[in-house]
Amino acid sequence: KKKMRLCVPLQVMYCSNECRQAAADQYHRALCLGSSQEDPNHPISKLKDAWRSMHYPPETSSIMLMARMVATVKQAQDKGHWQKLFSQFSSRAANEEEEIAHKLLGEKFQGQLNLLRTLFTTALYDDHLNRWFTPEGFRSLFSLVGTNGQGIGTSSLSQWVHACDALALTSQQREQLDSFIDQLYKDVEKETGDFLNCEGSGLFLLQSACNHSCIPNAAASFPSNNFLLHLSALSDISPGEEIGISYLDCCQRDRSRHSRHKILRDNYLFICSCPKCVSQMDELDLTRGGAEGDDMEDEMTDV
Repeated sequence: KKKMRLCVPLQVMYCSNECRQAAADQYHRALCLGSSQEDPNHPISKLKDAWRSMHYPPETSSIMLMARMVATVKQAQDKGHWQKLFSQFSSRAANEEEEIAHKLLGEKFQGQLNLLRTLFTTALYDDHLNRWFTPEGFRSLFSLVGTNGQGIGTSSLSQWVHACDALALTSQQREQLDSFIDQLYKDVEKETGDFLNCEGSGLFLLQSACNHSCIPNAAASFPSNNFLLHLSALSDISPGEEIGISYLDCCQRDRSRHSRHKILRDNYLFICSCPKCVSQMDELDLTRGGAEGDDMEDEMTDV
């Protein structure tokens, strides 16, 4: 803690002077509000507020990830390097072959997207990135973050719970602790929703190259409790075998083939043909309580 340093205007804490300087050199200067931090009319503040009104917590992770991309290019001496790097991420807004469009880019959210683009342009426009500020370019940038953005989980609570598993307790003590933890999660989730263990969003080039499988042989995690992503094998992987991760969480993977396909179509623009989906092709698209997935509410919560 003695090494931690604060950016006073933004109230952002860095782990060291070196970390703070690295952020300042890469993107922070272009985003720091300085004395305007408390000004609700500052363009960046208005951008954040607009996104909060459309999106569940962590409210600003996605729109500010886009902002950080712009800021990084604006501050870079070699702007072409970063533009080439970002171009390696998939950024299509639709899959023409399968006639699939990203659900957040349809008519339902057109008004919200137009507002975001206007605020984004006012706050961050740069001639070197003029394409990103056009209607089509903004949709493409939005799709890039929505398709490739990886939630970064660094929950100290989950770390504490895992540490509790190693405690030598009597059966009664274990039962009491488990009951306490269950209630604690319920109380916390009232405030955090689905984002208990997700404190941010990031782009990871190598991880984004992994295709999806409903029976993945690898998984991403953050065991170091920071932004360093670990890609770990879930089973033996033979030389030449493709590494597949799941774009769905555990609960979503247990749902019907129909529901899994709907989530993947709407958010990632493809139809899954992994071994699990192929084996379930003839199964009825029904689960307990009837048809599943068609009445799922669409919100701007998946970007």
